[in-house]
Amino acid sequence: MALFQVPGWSVSSQPLSTTQRSSKKRKRAGSQDLGQLRSAQVNLDKLINTLGDRAAHHDGDVPNKNKNKPNQRTSQPSRKNPCASKKHGKATNSGAPPKKNANKKKTKAESTPQPASFERNSKFPTTTRGNTSLTALQRNMKESLDGARFRLINETLYKSNSLEAVRMIKEDPKIYQDYHIGFRHQVQSWPSNPVSHYISELASYPKKTVIADLGCGDAALARRLHSENLNVLSFDLVSDGAYVVEADICSQVPLPGSEPLSAEFSEGDAQIVDVVICALSLMGTNWPRCIREAWRILRPGGELKIAEVASRFTNVDDFTSLISSLGFKLQNKDDRNSHFTLFQFKKVASGAVSAEEWSVTMSRGGVLKPCEYKRR
Repeated sequence: MALFQVPGWSVSSQPLSTTQRSSKKRKRAGSQDLGQLRSAQVNLDKLINTLGDRAAHHDGDVPNKNKNKPNQRTSQPSRKNPCASKKHGKATNSGAPPKKNANKKKTKAESTPQPASFERNSKFPTTTRGNTSLTALQRNMKESLDGARFRLINETLYKSNSLEAVRMIKEDPKIYQDYHIGFRHQVQSWPSNPVSHYISELASYPKKTVIADLGCGDAALARRLHSENLNVLSFDLVSDGAYVVEADICSQVPLPGSEPLSAEFSEGDAQIVDVVICALSLMGTNWPRCIREAWRILRPGGELKIAEVASRFTNVDDFTSLISSLGFKLQNKDDRNSHFTLFQFKKVASGAVSAEEWSVTMSRGGVLKPCEYKRR
């Protein structure tokens, strides 16, 4: 009789096969897939499809362990426990512990098939949390990918001039939508929003004040101030067909106005705008051209309000000096916020700018650094 032999038990004397020993190692290959999922910049579309395939497999191929056990409690439809106490919400006399029943209900709910599909060229959802076809892990991964996509687009726009941005969006209109979806998600983590500040401030302005929102995004100013009888004209690279007019704000804003034609100082003619807003919109490398357009469309004595990320300034005084050189006078600066700095300028008379002078002005655009992100 073999040592420790027990009647009715038998253990094979053969060693484990090579395939059995290495099976666990092959299971660890999933860690490589997770690494690929975190690399959002490499191939976003491929990763989204990978997540979709996993979701479909998870929902459609869950094995039913109780398939051949029809007498098991889990195979019956859920019913209300007649012995449950309404006061305490617990079973007073049941054959199974309450915790076990709760786990069974949870398992049944989780195993309910859910639709799981991704379209390669579909629009990003407004929020990934509302997508019930993803597991919690996949949902977190999807949010990380969306964030990486936004950061990549954002950095590219900051490092390109407006003409390149226009070309990119025309070639792939989804870039613009993805950017603003990511932007709205990012705003939720800010201690305050400059747009909200301007909404509150401008609400006290006289009725019929004409406001030009340059780089308006989703036109939050126009949507909120319309009820205050303020005329908000919204401009950005893509029109929404309602509030936003398509325009390259660093090239030509479709509003009347003129620039001085000689060295003699003037404030231009035919302007209709009282206030220009540039809220986090001085993005391209040719952003000074947007300030020049603001001067052209503003009425004499009109206001220019600028909100920018505090970390972008290499030197705040150099920034205000550049704006002043384009025909503005600084009236107020608010740097109390840790994230943003607010400026208010007033339009003043200016003379014509020669090509040489404009070239020097453009070379000073580096006073605003592009937003850059750490590679993750």
